[in-house]
Amino acid sequence: MNRLSRVHGLDTLRALAIMLVFANHYMGFVSHEPTFGWFSEIGWAGVDLFFALSGYLIGHQVFSALRGPGLSLPHFYARRLLRTLPAYLAVLALYAWWPYWAGNLPHAPWWKYLTFTLNINLKPGTLFSHAWSLCVEEQFYLLLPPVVLAITAITRVRRAGGLALVLGWAALLSAIAAGMWLRDSWWQPAMDLGERGSRSYYTLIYYSTLARFDELLAGVALAMLRNFHPKAWQRLTSHGNWMLAAGAVLTALAFWLFLEHHFSWGMSVFGYPLLGVAFAALLLAALSEGSLLHSTRIPGMGAIALWSYSIYLTHKQVCILLAEHWEPVDLDSIAVMIAASIFAGWLLYFAVEAPFMSLRERFIPNNCRRRTIDVPPALKDGDSCFQRRTSATENV
Repeated sequence: MNRLSRVHGLDTLRALAIMLVFANHYMGFVSHEPTFGWFSEIGWAGVDLFFALSGYLIGHQVFSALRGPGLSLPHFYARRLLRTLPAYLAVLALYAWWPYWAGNLPHAPWWKYLTFTLNINLKPGTLFSHAWSLCVEEQFYLLLPPVVLAITAITRVRRAGGLALVLGWAALLSAIAAGMWLRDSWWQPAMDLGERGSRSYYTLIYYSTLARFDELLAGVALAMLRNFHPKAWQRLTSHGNWMLAAGAVLTALAFWLFLEHHFSWGMSVFGYPLLGVAFAALLLAALSEGSLLHSTRIPGMGAIALWSYSIYLTHKQVCILLAEHWEPVDLDSIAVMIAASIFAGWLLYFAVEAPFMSLRERFIPNNCRRRTIDVPPALKDGDSCFQRRTSATENV
């Protein structure tokens, strides 16, 4: 995306997400202690913040295309693959063919990495296990557009345009309720081991696609509000600082509850939807022009956000390898590992991500069925389709 078109608030949230993940992985795989305090212990929630961001951005792309010239599934999937696959395959190749990089951890069948099904029945301690979240996102990318198009087709056949939104919201709320029901069904008292959960908790609940859509769906809900309920969207975004305050309070509450009762039944069932609501409020603040989160540009956050995907792919193994030669709890060593992780992410971004994204913008500029006019970069938000005439009240 053009740097001029970037939203500072979204960059801040994306950078915060990768910092949370880094802190948690550093504790779990390098220092084996909460090096960054509670930030390390709650750092796993950075993945959920990434989910909320992805849900909004992808949902907005799909819905804005439908409101314009129509969504092209081949274009959508080609753009997603060119965005996520090259860097992922480059890192996967390191794990497969460079023994020093892979270490001694057991790997899953390679077809599970290649088909983005690693998270299904994933055992903790598996090689490249943090790719589980990429699997959840790729499965979300695969499912969302056909579901939306199916709802649209049903309502068009019946010539009941208003029914589309009703069905859309019903499907979204039903999916959230289904995730809660599944977590309730799968949770067992033996999974709650106090400060740490059992292996079965991670395999059955934490890594499971069906149980981890909450934050993605919260992001989709925001995209639906923006595209199909413009008056409600304007009212909410006109109170950006209140959204920021609400998001901060809800996030603090969710973090505190998870730190105290992470693996309990209550947090397993209700905690993830609570995170979804909290992060949705922060996203609203980031998208509200009058809010501090939207307007404040924090130096370095834009770059970290830009490289966050590549940093996510590489940081854990970079730190594990460096920990063999550096004391992981020494301040100088921590600084070296942070710098090395950023450098590895930067290198992967410029060597692999950026060239393929340039190809994507050249040959598949958007997700639409027909070519649309160019618009000023400042008006763009993600990969949306733009036309001279669009109706914000059109149904899905």
